[in-house]
Amino acid sequence: MARIVVVGSINMDLVTVAPRFPAPGETLLGERFLTVPGGKGANQAVAAARLGAEVALVGALGDDAFGIQLHDGLRAEGVDTTHVARLDGCASGTASIAVAEGENQIVVVPAANARVTPAQVEAARAVIGRADAVLVQMEISLETVEATLRLGHRLGVPVILNPAPAQKLPAEWLQLARYATPNQLELATLLGADPAEDFRALMKRAPCPVVLTRGAEGAWYAEAGAGPAHQEAFPVDVVDSTGAGDTFNAALAVFLHEGLPQAVRKACAAAALSVTKLGARGGMPRTAELDALLARRAPLPAA
Repeated sequence: MARIVVVGSINMDLVTVAPRFPAPGETLLGERFLTVPGGKGANQAVAAARLGAEVALVGALGDDAFGIQLHDGLRAEGVDTTHVARLDGCASGTASIAVAEGENQIVVVPAANARVTPAQVEAARAVIGRADAVLVQMEISLETVEATLRLGHRLGVPVILNPAPAQKLPAEWLQLARYATPNQLELATLLGADPAEDFRALMKRAPCPVVLTRGAEGAWYAEAGAGPAHQEAFPVDVVDSTGAGDTFNAALAVFLHEGLPQAVRKACAAAALSVTKLGARGGMPRTAELDALLARRAPLPAA
């Protein structure tokens, strides 16, 4: 059983499903509304737990009704919430998500997530030190992202940096990550480069090894000093792409001990399953579902 620590955000997703996205100033009748637990940190924690990992989450919730629901939901998924702070007089994070034609648009209000601190990361030193991998994203403060990278590096624990929402980071920070997992736009933003530049060139310029996600094209990955290899996507009928990246990152962390090519292959398969149902967590697979897909469709990494 892999031991994973996730440092990141916890949100309540407010999801509206519509036949298309409205134009600016337009009022459009939607088809469905629902509230779904989310946040990149919580999503990755749940996805990893469903894949059989022992998972601890470092994060923060408000003292509102959403905070209670989110905390109880994480516990029900088997996530250790010992290091999830409950903040008085503070709202829990929310994400307003519009879904149309298999795509999504998202507006995030961090609230309690903005108050996840480096001190919380340090307080989780013991559990981080025992972890097989640590996941961190950028819906929390950058000082806490930095603290996670530095602590993981000091303890010799691989830290996977999911740079979303993306912004430019110092090369020194990136050098502390075992892997960064951006899409092409996120990688360009991370490096302060032109998004139109060839992604292979961007990968070579990155200060750390990159696992680059490219949606329906699958993923590209490279160890330090090596040229990028390609993992094909697993074709599925897309219902909702929300949470696909979180599922990918979780699976990458859970299976990292099997070697990078195998971990990327399984991450692509898990991400494919995740988009076949509505909601960030609706399609996040369990181990048996992932094994079944891999048995039916097993594309080999392409050079």
